[in-house]
Amino acid sequence: MNAGIIIFILLLVLAFLGLPIYLSIGIATIVAMLQAGFPLEAIAQKTFLGMNSASLLCIPLFILAGNIMAQGITQKLIAAANVPLGRVRGSLASVTVLSSALFGAISGSAVATAAAVGGMTVPAMKENGYDKNYAVACASCSSLLGPMIPPSISLVVYASLTECSIQKLFMATAVPAVFCTVCFLAYTLYYGHKMKLPKQPKTTMKQKLLVLRDSIWALFMPIIVLGLIFGGICTVSEAAAISALYSAIVGLFIYRTVSFKNLLETLYETTISVAAIMILVGLSKASAYVVISSQLPQLFMESMTSLVSSKFVVLLMINVIFLILGCLMEGNCIIVMMVPLMLNLVNSFGIDLIQFGILTCINIYIGCITPPVGVSLLVGTKLGETTVGGAFKSCLPFLAISLIILLLVSYVPSFTLWLPSLAA
Repeated sequence: MNAGIIIFILLLVLAFLGLPIYLSIGIATIVAMLQAGFPLEAIAQKTFLGMNSASLLCIPLFILAGNIMAQGITQKLIAAANVPLGRVRGSLASVTVLSSALFGAISGSAVATAAAVGGMTVPAMKENGYDKNYAVACASCSSLLGPMIPPSISLVVYASLTECSIQKLFMATAVPAVFCTVCFLAYTLYYGHKMKLPKQPKTTMKQKLLVLRDSIWALFMPIIVLGLIFGGICTVSEAAAISALYSAIVGLFIYRTVSFKNLLETLYETTISVAAIMILVGLSKASAYVVISSQLPQLFMESMTSLVSSKFVVLLMINVIFLILGCLMEGNCIIVMMVPLMLNLVNSFGIDLIQFGILTCINIYIGCITPPVGVSLLVGTKLGETTVGGAFKSCLPFLAISLIILLLVSYVPSFTLWLPSLAA
């Protein structure tokens, strides 16, 4: 049997059995190498080469910054988001959307955004008479803005496999992310008006200014990160280092929501999270080496091109495959498994790799709210103490918006490529 197919099947089976992704891909790669007669030392060499990249330094630094910000500083972002939205009906839902976007510019993770923002806004919405399923749906779906708003850990993993510019990928996802944020906000405002949801207590202009003054250091964080990256002042890794240092200074000395003891605990938690991601990135290079050497991508391309000759249909098929896998598997696992397989096909139909990266990642972001895996949805249901089925029904309008954005990314290349073209 083809070594690439062995990796694909084993990875799928082991992931379904609940084995951690890095173990699944490691076992699958070793078995495939043994079956195909590859020297086992190749896995160590390729894994090291996969991790030996300066661009990957941004992963631990952004995760660290997000973990520090989650310790109390996120409350400042929520308070700031409430200033322009507090007097509209259903404002808590709108605040959830805007806060998720702001926190996403720091963390790059959907699950972290759901836990940090939803952990505070879902109980508040329930206390104010919101339907608990709607509250969970709002927080869970808004968490998609976490990895959509640069920086995105998934895009960094994608860049490591394709050697695309991380900066251009971040710029490409900015327009879809802003558009998605605006659409989510519009829906929450419509729902709040339709259901006559409560407004927040009226506050004076002085009180609003005091809140903004108190939140200014937290608000500077996403501004600094995005400004440094998009302005071309720093590399992504340098911006990540600045964000980690800034969050530590703000947390320790300005807001004092973080102690030195808590900082050490945060460093420990970050190290564990980063270790799993870096092992995954390294092993993905080893598995990609086996898949490419087995000629599986060429076989896949030949079979696909024999079936269809339309770029429109190819994009549709790619989206359907990713959406189905997103319901069943973790996002980074999908990237590692499918991207090397599809690269030849994508190139043969003239699909830009930047556009393909955004398309891939939006599909897996949608997977965060689709059962049975739907990790963001599962986090939300725990926070709201409701069922997955009930919450998912309330997710459908948000899901429809996300699918529209996916179609725009797929069939309107300028939607993603316009901003990166300015930096070319």
